[in-house]
Amino acid sequence: MTFEKPLTQHINLQQPLNLAGYVDVGGYQSVKTALTKMSAKQVQEVVKESGLKGRGGAGFPTAMKWSFVPEFDEGHPRFGEDKYLICNADEMEPGTFKDRWLLEGVPHQLVESMIIGSYAIGANKAFIFLRGEYHLAAQRLQSAIDEAYQQGYLGKDILKSGFNLDLYLHTSAGRYICGEETALINALEGQRANPRAKPPFPQVSGLFGKPTIVNNVETLSNLPHIINQGAAWFKDISKNQDAGTKIYGASGRVKRPGLWELPMGITVRELLFEHAGGMQDGLNLKGFLPGGASTDFLTAEHLDLVMGYDEVSKAGSRLGTGGIIVLDDQNCPVGMVLNLLKFFAQESCGFCTPCRDGTAWAVETLTRIENGQGNQQDLDNLHKLCDFMWLGKTHCALAPGAVEPLQSALKYFHDDFEQHISKHCCPYHGRH
Repeated sequence: MTFEKPLTQHINLQQPLNLAGYVDVGGYQSVKTALTKMSAKQVQEVVKESGLKGRGGAGFPTAMKWSFVPEFDEGHPRFGEDKYLICNADEMEPGTFKDRWLLEGVPHQLVESMIIGSYAIGANKAFIFLRGEYHLAAQRLQSAIDEAYQQGYLGKDILKSGFNLDLYLHTSAGRYICGEETALINALEGQRANPRAKPPFPQVSGLFGKPTIVNNVETLSNLPHIINQGAAWFKDISKNQDAGTKIYGASGRVKRPGLWELPMGITVRELLFEHAGGMQDGLNLKGFLPGGASTDFLTAEHLDLVMGYDEVSKAGSRLGTGGIIVLDDQNCPVGMVLNLLKFFAQESCGFCTPCRDGTAWAVETLTRIENGQGNQQDLDNLHKLCDFMWLGKTHCALAPGAVEPLQSALKYFHDDFEQHISKHCCPYHGRH
């Protein structure tokens, strides 16, 4: 089958399609199909058959997540209560900028997707939780929402189907922790953005205590195309067992940093050398983070690794958001990890001790090593911190995410840490 780019084929960053132009290229056809020819259960079933997984980093099956939303029979105390769909557009993972491309370049696609997703789970209110710094995306999304209301795709009795939906755009006040779905829900309620304890899970008790689904921008954007083209088409696009396409990215000192919508299952080599143009002249690949700042380093020996959820996991990292951050052989891995840990330490909500104190302690220790003032005890302490902040010992996944680049740097670039200590300076920059 000829490869298609369903998510990005109509992107125009200079002047995105208005509603009329979007309808001319097939926009909102999925809404007509779903609301007038399909039940909510049928929409869920098609998405389940398609194999769509969350594109925000976790890779959890989308339809399975939807299935956890309870259905209350008539007479039940919760019968007829509100349900909510939230689009997580709080894209603050360093090295990740795929959602911004979609939000600015084809805003009506997300509005259409929110209608489909809301219908599937029976939500009558939906929210787009947008990163506060995405000012242009906010303008374009609000314009698209307004147009959709004017043309009857939002509001009461959409397309005379009996389905009602109100869609709201909420711009975040900021903080990386808002990308965690329960912290996002707290922020949307006007509370401090601390993650919630689970259970209860948001699918049962989320926004204002009501059943709530939180999906990523890229995840939701697949829905209209699955409805229009079918589950088999979606699965056939892929090169591996993960269905559909993925918006992959590459940043760092490659010749053509950027974003590309490609079939799920391409290799790291294809992405970095065919699409990103390879390393800049005079540089060699030392390592890379395969899915944003909160994933484990991999190295040049992993160039032929398939960029799929299972494959990257088996190699010791995570596909995450699919945004590769490249480390070249003339940049210091200690300095790079220090830079990342500074970010995570700043963005910790401070709720739990391992994250609040552990990230700050890691920054302090790495700073000493980078400045040539470290010792062997510092290395031992970093290994202990990796355990101290790991999964199951923190309130949410922020600290374990911060640990991933640190623990893998200690594994793959151990000699660089040792040289900082033995030479009493950064060997890459000669700092004393």
